[in-house]
Amino acid sequence: MKITNVEIYQVRPRWMLVKISTDEGITGWGEPTLEGKATVVEEMIHVFSTWLIGEDPDNIEALYNRMYRGGFYRGGGVLCSAISGIEQALWDIKGKKLGVPIWQLLGGRCRDRVRMYAHAVPFKDDPSREELQYWVKKRVDDGFTALKTSMVNPPIRHVDTWKKVEEIVSRIAVMRETAGNCVDIAIDFHGRVSPAMAPVLMKELEPYHPMFVEEPVLPENVDVMKEVSQKTVIPIAAGERLFTTFGFRELIDKRAVHIIQPDLCHCGGILQGLKIAAMAANQYISVAPHNPLGPVALAACLQLDTAISNFTAQEHPTHEEKLDLGVGLLKNPFVIQEGYIDVPKGPGLGIDVDEYAVKELQYDGNWANPVLYFEDDHSMGEW
Repeated sequence: MKITNVEIYQVRPRWMLVKISTDEGITGWGEPTLEGKATVVEEMIHVFSTWLIGEDPDNIEALYNRMYRGGFYRGGGVLCSAISGIEQALWDIKGKKLGVPIWQLLGGRCRDRVRMYAHAVPFKDDPSREELQYWVKKRVDDGFTALKTSMVNPPIRHVDTWKKVEEIVSRIAVMRETAGNCVDIAIDFHGRVSPAMAPVLMKELEPYHPMFVEEPVLPENVDVMKEVSQKTVIPIAAGERLFTTFGFRELIDKRAVHIIQPDLCHCGGILQGLKIAAMAANQYISVAPHNPLGPVALAACLQLDTAISNFTAQEHPTHEEKLDLGVGLLKNPFVIQEGYIDVPKGPGLGIDVDEYAVKELQYDGNWANPVLYFEDDHSMGEW
């Protein structure tokens, strides 16, 4: 079997898909989206495609190494996102060729269904009490047993006021009151909070028993992350902005977190995700893959979630509601029942992409995250 074509589609709302075709008629799909940099990643894939065409798609590890090591400079969001989407598509081809789901090729399944956690309130960091109550009740009524929220309304100063602390904590209090004690609530600090403020906030949040706090500080300095994690009883999660096993090594070796969050669209793909999970298992660290993206990314995550023993929960953005599950994009969209998705049974990624819908949803690929400034001095804050 040989690769004959590599096609790229920029798809609304902010996703990018890659389709790899072969001379045996088997095609594979992947999602190499890098939020805000998708058009640059597209060019990187074009560079790879100049030599991918004609290669045997079965040799996933060899092709990964050619992409990662063949250009001298390594790592980074653009390179690793391009590799990730291509790698997912290669696994999709292999699974379809052999007639089995990818998780069968990763060692078989460790569970019968995959626990999902929903974003509690879509696209809002400062909801009113009434909005919070509505959305939390809706998610619980929909069957979710775990929610995540970002109530750290940006930007937040290096040392902020007690009023800011009270605002954040009061929102989590409303969520806990509404959800009850049988629902897990995770809180995403989004790297917005300083090492000075994070312990203060987490101390006040401890009575509400968060499932975890995500990125309590920025991820570049592992020693600082560890220092912050040692000042709280709340589990700490991080990893969405790290790439490959090399990027995760120090975070895991130093036990700076309790939960790692590799993003299979950025970290290098499915096999890198499996290796990262194995590294984490040696330190009794669990895995909750990051995924604020589309249904092809979700399909890749579900394959890994099924195969690893140290899985905690799978992120599900619930921003576009049904579209996030593939309605209108996949011929067989995912279904969440009682907060879980059944282990996929189909070959490869277990999805059937509607190419007509893909073309209908195409756009120019330009999407940018907010850039925030403080009102009084117009200095830049973290988003």
